Amino acid sequence: MKQRTDAPIIAQHVNPIVIMIGILLLATGLTYIVDSGAFERDGRLVVPGSYQPLEKDASVLDLLAIPSEEQHEVAPVSLIGTALAIPVGLERMAGLIFMVLIIGGMFGIVTHTGAIDAGLEKLLSSVRGNVYILVPALMLVFAAGSSFLGLASEYLLIIPIMVAMATRLGLSRVIGLAIVTVPVKAGYLSSVTNPIPLSIAQPLVGLQIFSGAGVRFAFLLVFIAAGIAFVLYMIRREGVNAVASLDINHDDLSLRHKLVLSALVAGVAFLVYASNRWHWSHTELSAYYILLSIVAAAAGGIPPSEAAGAFVSGMKKILMATMLIGVASAVAVVLEQGRILDSIVHSLTALIGGDSAFVTSIGMFVSQLLLDFLIPSTSGQAAVSMPILGPLGQLTGVTPQTTVLTFLFGNGITNMLTPTSGTLLAYLATAQVGWVEWARFIFRLWVIYIFIAIALLGVAVSIGF
Repeated sequence: MKQRTDAPIIAQHVNPIVIMIGILLLATGLTYIVDSGAFERDGRLVVPGSYQPLEKDASVLDLLAIPSEEQHEVAPVSLIGTALAIPVGLERMAGLIFMVLIIGGMFGIVTHTGAIDAGLEKLLSSVRGNVYILVPALMLVFAAGSSFLGLASEYLLIIPIMVAMATRLGLSRVIGLAIVTVPVKAGYLSSVTNPIPLSIAQPLVGLQIFSGAGVRFAFLLVFIAAGIAFVLYMIRREGVNAVASLDINHDDLSLRHKLVLSALVAGVAFLVYASNRWHWSHTELSAYYILLSIVAAAAGGIPPSEAAGAFVSGMKKILMATMLIGVASAVAVVLEQGRILDSIVHSLTALIGGDSAFVTSIGMFVSQLLLDFLIPSTSGQAAVSMPILGPLGQLTGVTPQTTVLTFLFGNGITNMLTPTSGTLLAYLATAQVGWVEWARFIFRLWVIYIFIAIALLGVAVSIGF
């Protein structure tokens, strides 16, 4: 079996920070090119037909302007304003950033106990090293959690374990990341009973929440089958043909290892329950991870000072990567300050064709793909796009259920790749995988998913879903 060293956190040729700064400057440039405008809003929801252009005088001299808190006129964003957007973005995403850092620290402690390595040995021993059994089983479980329950950030706890398993098999870290990320994104694409997008999107087009679950379940099977086949193909390319030829330790776990792993499993199970029962935010989740870190250290018998050192060591490994989350948020800050986000939404909806229901559905899907780059938040994109696309679909023969599908497909597929997605960046930070490395790995599946989505939209239109 071909052995591979761990992939670097940051790609060797293009630093992700450089990419994000480039995207941020591109957003700044758009505030000079794109006309400003705004929709009226009812709370978070856009009022259809309310778009109004806003007067804006843009010149090259505005690049050197100094932003003022008293400035109320519409204007493009200056270079100083762009720089100020970065700390604003960091502040906006502070909850997610600190949660990811705390998770890194917690796994620093868990790894220090040796429980992860011992547990993986036991897991691989149970399937005799056959990744063609283990990987599909794990991916089906992860897809079910995301599609039925809306789990996403909860899987941050699982990613380091999957990365450790991949490296134990002699595979790259990106494979371990894909074992979690691909099924989670496939689950969101179909969202059988996922409350996060459906509780917002479906009522906005007059549908009962969770209606149409049967068709979406069938579509989930298509997406997850393609995702599993892709991951197994990439595993084979990296040198594991059938059964990994490993020197597996078949000894029983020590008492300390059993206690640590039991605490981790129980912690994940309670996290899934609590986050759905009480709708925990980043603050509550971070506090929970700190408590879980203390429990893991006690179960592993690590002295307090040693545990603190392991915690800090774990945080250091993902410190630079978490910076990307704040810079990605700064892109949205710039677009909002330049008052061009609504203009882009208005332009995208104006480009949607109306010759047939299928053509319109494809136009909706493409607009959602592009819009998700600017609004990576699932609930935020639903609040902006569905009030506009719903009536447009009715005028062109696209049913409300298919309109919701275009949103789910567009949002889910773009979020697999876009560097402006906070959740994706959190996954990358936790796995210690660079965005460039991930983009190279996932691009082919991303294209495949686009073609699958178009085909499934054709099926949905043909059956009148």
